[in-house]
Amino acid sequence: MGTQQNSPLPDGLVLNEYRIVRKIASGGFSIVYLAEDGQGNRVAIKEYMPSTLVRRVAGELAPRVLPENLAVFRNGLKCFFEEGRTLAQIFHPNVVRVVNFFRANDTVYMVMTFEQGRSLQEIVLKNRGKTPGMVLPERHVLRLFTLVMNGLREVHANRLLHLDLKPANIFVRLDGSPLLLDFGAARKILDSVGGKIFPMYTPGFAAPELYRRQPQLGPWTDIYSLGATMYACMTGMPPQPSDQRELDDRMALNIEKLRSHYSHPLVDVMDWCLKLNSMERPQSVFALQRALRNIVAPGDPLKTVTSGRWFDTLIGKLSGRRAEARQVARKGAAAPEAPAPEAARIKAETS
Repeated sequence: MGTQQNSPLPDGLVLNEYRIVRKIASGGFSIVYLAEDGQGNRVAIKEYMPSTLVRRVAGELAPRVLPENLAVFRNGLKCFFEEGRTLAQIFHPNVVRVVNFFRANDTVYMVMTFEQGRSLQEIVLKNRGKTPGMVLPERHVLRLFTLVMNGLREVHANRLLHLDLKPANIFVRLDGSPLLLDFGAARKILDSVGGKIFPMYTPGFAAPELYRRQPQLGPWTDIYSLGATMYACMTGMPPQPSDQRELDDRMALNIEKLRSHYSHPLVDVMDWCLKLNSMERPQSVFALQRALRNIVAPGDPLKTVTSGRWFDTLIGKLSGRRAEARQVARKGAAAPEAPAPEAARIKAETS
């Protein structure tokens, strides 16, 4: 999708029971706002607004849809609404929490919990180049992806696919726990009725089957993206796009170089996820988790590192805020709002 060019809703607008505070993110698929509910609690609201299909100018609330785009827009609207309905039934600490969804202004809105932290992409970029040959230490990679897989396994158990896993769509809270975001590309695995919107994909993180006209999608599709995300956490950059790999695969040497800085079992697991043939990858997150657990030996320092300290190690905290953030986390209260960039970056679809 292209960049979002549509005008956002005005600050202060009351939408259903929520008051729009400001826009916090936008992309080709949607616009995300910071808002407050009737009790003053902060939430993030994602508005279905595909930039290639609709137009909205300043002063208007409802999008204008060209007649030739109406069928596709309505089908996407239905998928977005059904996605919100399904995600609202998922209660998992590593999956974004959808608390409400509703129709208004001829479109659909998804209300999510407001979280504080940073995207994994920001963390990777901040740590890239600090240590020769690696970005995130192995024990951090293991802990992070163990929790990410817990969330993804729950998503698959609810017959959903993410289809756009990448560092930008994994949010790391202040306590170090990851959160899967941006299910704008998600589709029910077994839903084959009606029209179809082909999944959006991000080069480097998209499995090769996503480039095909009639792809055979399944958990293995997200597992490829999971491996690509793991690779980015080790190297600081995405792997070679899978459509290019099918013509001239140059990944073998890059993967081999990682063995000088990461354990062979971890590199083997990542390489397994990145197989071009979907049948050669793990067929379920459970199978992948079983392989990953074998890497973490009893007594590994990974088990003794607290979430708060782990997060501080990864991205660092501004002077004077480290102790404050950890104290708030221990008390179970809401952490103080981080400075720029916006701490609650539950971003819109950008592929």
